[in-house]
Amino acid sequence: MNLRATLLTTLAMIAFAGNSLLCRAALRDTDIDAASFTLIRIVSGAVMLALLVRLRQGADERRAGSWWSALALFVYAVAFSFAYAGLTTAMGALLLFGAVQASMIGIGMARGERPVSWQWLGIFVAFVGLVGLLLPGLSAPPSLSAALMLAAGVAWGGYSLRAKGAGDPLQATAGNFLRAVPLTLVVSVVFLSDVRLDWPGTVLAVTSGALASGVGYAIWYSALPWLQATTAATVQLSVPVLAAVGGIVLLGEPLTLRLVAAGSAILGGIALVIAGKPAVRVSVGAER
Repeated sequence: MNLRATLLTTLAMIAFAGNSLLCRAALRDTDIDAASFTLIRIVSGAVMLALLVRLRQGADERRAGSWWSALALFVYAVAFSFAYAGLTTAMGALLLFGAVQASMIGIGMARGERPVSWQWLGIFVAFVGLVGLLLPGLSAPPSLSAALMLAAGVAWGGYSLRAKGAGDPLQATAGNFLRAVPLTLVVSVVFLSDVRLDWPGTVLAVTSGALASGVGYAIWYSALPWLQATTAATVQLSVPVLAAVGGIVLLGEPLTLRLVAAGSAILGGIALVIAGKPAVRVSVGAER
């Protein structure tokens, strides 16, 4: 990678990890509820992405994207927020990232991709790590929160795969965010009796949507033309690590032995699988 690609990729990974930090901080340290956080995040993300699309090419984002992709985005965003009500930043990012990669690998296998022997080893190691992470114990995550984050990862994995061949990825993402707004509004109406808003929580939600999501995705799409598929997938291994460091340094969260051991197994196993993929150049619409 050249210097520009390295800088853009680093900023994008920080933005992705920032989403976990911002959501966890909002739900733990402010009065905002998960449904309101999600709605504000999606709306602010839609506004920022629309502005970026208009500034770049004057296109109409309403004609891009699809309702199916918007539904996957909606499921991801809602499950993500509600999950972080009971998960630490590091735990949530690890479960999310593991589920994203696992779902994309699984769909690839369903479509006819056949892993080689050491890729099977990677799948096994990652599975053992996930089981170890979720086994009952003092440091195990709450079952409902863990299930919601895994669902968020599966939804985001499906969303990422649908992005392939969807045309201009930034314009498609802007259209999907716009379509997800009314879906997210329904959730807010369902949980209307639980609505809690304050300025700190609102600011964190807007930052998550406009900067970590909107600007973060724009930066990522700018870096992708310089990355090979294997490189693009591998650098995303850094997201749970960055989120864990941020949670410890900024939010004072603990780092448990279970999380370190299970996280190493999950990320190491996924790295083995990714390393076996063909080293092809990434098209702009191929990744999230």
